[in-house]
Amino acid sequence: MVKKIMFLLLLGLIVMPQFAQAEEVSRPVQLAIFNPVQVVPEGESIKGLRLSLFYPVNKNVEGLSIVGCGVNRATGDASGLEIGLGNWVEGAVHGVQLGVVNHAGKRFVGLQYSLVNVTEGDFTGLQYGLVNWSEGFMHGMQYGFLNVSGPQSVGLDLGVINYNKGSFKGVQVGAFNYAAEMHGLQLGVINYTKSLDGVQIGLGNYNGNKKPMEFMVLVNWAF
Repeated sequence: MVKKIMFLLLLGLIVMPQFAQAEEVSRPVQLAIFNPVQVVPEGESIKGLRLSLFYPVNKNVEGLSIVGCGVNRATGDASGLEIGLGNWVEGAVHGVQLGVVNHAGKRFVGLQYSLVNVTEGDFTGLQYGLVNWSEGFMHGMQYGFLNVSGPQSVGLDLGVINYNKGSFKGVQVGAFNYAAEMHGLQLGVINYTKSLDGVQIGLGNYNGNKKPMEFMVLVNWAF
């Protein structure tokens, strides 16, 4: 019995430090010039305020993150408000990114506002910029010159060029509208889809499934 107790105590001494090291370390404030010249090391997270001149790097960031003339970077997830020339998150984002280039490596929920907005995972919310790019499922609105969305999209595209790689359910408004499968309304100069379940209004309207018509001027439809 004593040997068993001693064994369990010894096992605890070995395992507990490993759990302690695995716990995430978070700090309330980050002050930085550029990584690694920053108060909180890049491997730790921030919950609160992060201020930097050029290039701060942390794991997870929650709260307000502002960089004067550089890039905010998070190697994990981010939530809250990010303001900078660039905002680069390798994980998921919940909140707002304001900058020249915004990037989310995984899911994004909220607002991306910049010249170029990129989400590699699913997107829910509003992308507002010159170029808006969503690789995963897009649920919301894209407003810009070029709007690109992934395999499934539900919502509204307003742009000069709207391009959907898969199924789009909703409304596309632009000079050129493309969807592999269109369920809803395409309103533009040229509207193109491989499969239509809805209405196309424009100077040229192409419906790849040819039912009832493959090409129509002004209006085309299929239900």
